[in-house]
Amino acid sequence: MEKLFPTMEVGSLSKAPFITRDKTRAVKEAKEWGERLQVENWTRLTEALNAENSLTAKELQDWASLYGIRFFESAGLDVIYDGEQRRKEMYEYPVNFIEGFEFRGIVKVWDSEFYRKAAVVAKPRLREPYHLDEFLFVKKHARRAIKIPITGAYTLADWSFDEYYVRNIGATNDPRSARRDAKHEFVLELARGVIRPNVQKLIEAGAEYIQLDEPAAAAKPDEADIFVESFNESIKGLNAVFVVHICYTNYAWLFPHLLDLRAEIVSISCSNADTRELGVDDAKRPGFRVLSIFREQGAEFKIAPGVVDVHTDFIEPPELVRDRLLYSARALGDDEKVVACNDCGLRTRGWGVAYEKQLSLTRGAAMARETV
Repeated sequence: MEKLFPTMEVGSLSKAPFITRDKTRAVKEAKEWGERLQVENWTRLTEALNAENSLTAKELQDWASLYGIRFFESAGLDVIYDGEQRRKEMYEYPVNFIEGFEFRGIVKVWDSEFYRKAAVVAKPRLREPYHLDEFLFVKKHARRAIKIPITGAYTLADWSFDEYYVRNIGATNDPRSARRDAKHEFVLELARGVIRPNVQKLIEAGAEYIQLDEPAAAAKPDEADIFVESFNESIKGLNAVFVVHICYTNYAWLFPHLLDLRAEIVSISCSNADTRELGVDDAKRPGFRVLSIFREQGAEFKIAPGVVDVHTDFIEPPELVRDRLLYSARALGDDEKVVACNDCGLRTRGWGVAYEKQLSLTRGAAMARETV
């Protein structure tokens, strides 16, 4: 990321549009996006989709991953992944690879999104590395720098039931303090026994950019110190460019603990709280005013403020992306501290809208580059 305002993806993209039981639609989408993204040998996919039962589930996932890679590359992003095409969601999948968990039932996240929620019943340990095959496929086919996203220790713990650590709470202890101590131990053992060895395997396989997704860190600012400690433990002794993504919160609540975070980049959400008007004054950029707090607190890491809102079909004009980036640079007092990205993953948007948003992201970043 040597140039000003480099662009990177954040995470999920909705599943490839040819993943459908409607064969006619599948063939049509594979053709249209294959041509648009210049996916190599895309006609092989359409031929296979036209034939009955000619593609295995893995082959279909491979094609989806390849299309996802070319999606971000074609839009011009500097750091990409495949939009997590092989993943159903960010919690249940990694839990399948961790000893010490038992699934308890299905919970609803939002809309039609569901996952199986687990309880920790013993000390967690990594059963086997996960996301490794996924990463190796992306590494083999990507033409740009790649960044693999992984669910962080704090979020895995926070979204699980505790049926193990809580047992150690003494009867005479203050319940609130004791439960916090149990959560602290749970999170740190996940960081040391699961996340760190998994990240190490990815680095050994060639991963240079690794993003730990920690949406749960936004929900309990009073546990910001636990989140920060767990992040630092997760990457302790490892060598890569580490990013942490925390979406939709009042980031001021995470200070001063956030200053101890050993991440090179912190990815945050800003556009969802912003106006759609052009301009670089405070009145036009309310969603980005929080960046001044990072400067006032003396944060040394780079910031990736979301300059594209993933919760609307509105296509941000490149000029709006430009102004959001220029305001961010001014608020942080350093052009080189700003990385351009989305508020969060794009899985709630269709590919057509998502692609136009990514084109605006890269074009707006180029315009900002020319302005400074």
